[in-house]
Order: sequence, then C-alpha cells, then structure tokens
Amino acid sequence: MRYLLLCLFSLMSFNGLAQLEHPKASPLAVIEQNFGLSSITINYSRPAVRGRKIFGGLVPYDRIWRVGANESTKFSCDSDLEVMGHTVPAGTYAIYAFPRKEQWEIVFHKNTGHWGDGRDNYKPEEDLFRVKLPVEKTSELQENLLITFDQISHNGLQMQLHWEYSRVRIPINTDTHGRMLRQIDSALAGNPTAQTYYEAGRYLQEQQTDYRTALQYLESAIEMGGDTYYFHRVKSLLQAALGKYGQAIISAERSMELAAAEGKDEFVRMNRANIASWEKLRY
Repeated sequence: MRYLLLCLFSLMSFNGLAQLEHPKASPLAVIEQNFGLSSITINYSRPAVRGRKIFGGLVPYDRIWRVGANESTKFSCDSDLEVMGHTVPAGTYAIYAFPRKEQWEIVFHKNTGHWGDGRDNYKPEEDLFRVKLPVEKTSELQENLLITFDQISHNGLQMQLHWEYSRVRIPINTDTHGRMLRQIDSALAGNPTAQTYYEAGRYLQEQQTDYRTALQYLESAIEMGGDTYYFHRVKSLLQAALGKYGQAIISAERSMELAAAEGKDEFVRMNRANIASWEKLRY
C-alpha cells in the first residue's frame, strides 16, 4: 500500500511538471486596424533574429514561408478589399510569402487550416491570388518580425512586413466613398433628421467633392432646427469653397456667436481666422 501511494505521488508530481506552460520563443500578436468603414485584423507570431541570417538563411529563398512562426499568419477583413487589382472578399485568409533577393511573392490563401507553412499539404490551386512586390533593404535591424499599417486613409492603407533588414509594402484599397454615397442615399430616402443632413454634407465637404449638394444638405439641416455652431461652420466652409465669401462670412459669424455662448473657444478662433481670410477675397 505504501509503495502504491509513493507511485501515485510520483505520477502526480510528474504530471504536474508536464503541465508547465513554457514562454513562447515567437510570441503571438494580434493587431487590428480600422480605416474608412473597414477593419483588418492580423494574427501572427513574432520570431526574433537572435543573431541569425534570416532571408537566404533561416528563411530560404524561393520556398514558401508562413510570414511568422507557429501557425500560419491570418488576415481577416470585414468588408471587400482590393490588392493590386485583385479582390479580397470579406473573410479570413492565410498569408504566405516566397521571399527572393529582389522581390517577394505574397500569397493570399483560402485554406487557413494548415499548420505553419503547410509545405506538405499546400496547394497552389487554393490560392486566392499572388502578387509580386519589391523588397526594400533597411539600414536598421528589425529584431522581431513586425507587421504594421501605414499611409492610412478612408479608402486604403499600406500593410508592411518588416524583419531583419527587409521590408515589403502591400497596398490595400477599398471603395469607402462608394459605400458612403450609398449610405447617404439610403438614409435620406428614409426619415432623415437635421443630423442626417449635417453628416451627409460634412462628409462631402471633408472629401472636397460635390459642394453644391453638400451645401443643400447643410441648409436643410439648419432649416430643420440645427441652429448650432458646427452646422453653421460647415456651411461657411462650403460657401467659401463655392466662392460665396460674403455668405460664408455671415455663416461663420453665426457659428462664432453660438460657439462663444457654449465656451467653444477653439471654434471662435477658427471662425475668426476664416473671416479674416475671406474678407480679403470677397471683393
């Protein structure tokens, strides 16, 4: 009996040790980037250089690479995107690369079930598409693989893959403007409020397009009771964009008056600066 208890204790101790959770050499990272009306999420592991030669060494040229470590890197988007003329439907994809000295071939792959690079099970016919991109040589060492987003606008961004002394930039675009115009048409066809008209007009003003329609929206917003400093401010900017500087000054003065009443000093200053500028252009 005593021997049996000792065996059980030893087994329990061994199982306890076997359940230790070791820190990962290539820790998992999850990044999310919103742009326009879209969102991209990347799940990837971040291996380190640790003094090794990476491309052409640890990561051989001309062979599939998972763009990370452990599981394949996952790219998820909540709306349809476009990469160099190729459509990326909303969904989740594995990202692979075939690194070469002068350029990388980036793969958006539909099968997300492979472990790692899926070298034995990878099928090119399951690719969504491939694109070839130049690889830049950087002067600073990037120790851990880094995936980032830059050049962010309403209609696109740039996904960057950076490790060791190599960086690749992947342009990603989407038709946010088209989606916004469809939203505006749908909202105005329903039961629009003053705020609906204001937001529609402000969007067009920010995009510097269709100023006349935008001005009509702001006039409707104000007529429906939107007598606020920000409604009048956007109206003044639209009037000025159309060359109606006298009207723009009147709208800016009203915006300044309402802003002052609410203690919005920054809007008082902005309107005052606009008025001074437009005074020189009104004649």
